[in-house]
Amino acid sequence: MAGTGSTTLRPAGADDAPAIARLLVDFNNEFDASAPPVDELTVRVAELLRGGDTVIALAGEPPCGLAAMRFRTSIWTPREECYLAELYVAPGERGRGIGRALLTYALELARARGADYVDLNTAETDTAARALYESMGFSSTEHKPGGPVNIYYEREL
Repeated sequence: MAGTGSTTLRPAGADDAPAIARLLVDFNNEFDASAPPVDELTVRVAELLRGGDTVIALAGEPPCGLAAMRFRTSIWTPREECYLAELYVAPGERGRGIGRALLTYALELARARGADYVDLNTAETDTAARALYESMGFSSTEHKPGGPVNIYYEREL
């Protein structure tokens, strides 16, 4: 277990699925995005944690923040890539460095697993998240500063 100040950081276990689901639903509600009910999401989260390609880091006891990482085999290197699917800190806990600590811890977990690349996306309007990611070395341009802007697309099937 790692820690920042009085906040404990740790990888989630199967017993954490209900707390993770609640945080994810709160996250989506905060940004007016749809989410399944907590009980349904709890089942999905437990399944993801058992599957082996998802690692979720938690901050606090009880958890007040999370970093959800999905691992995949890389096309370009012999190591894994890590997609940071979600990074969330409950509103009442923000401003205390928990998001930065979670991101740092998530990067440590990804390195320990053997990943050599991390990608993520966030809304253009989420300036706090963008500032955090950029301060931690992430870039929104391709390959180097001054490169073309990366654009994220999505589509429901």
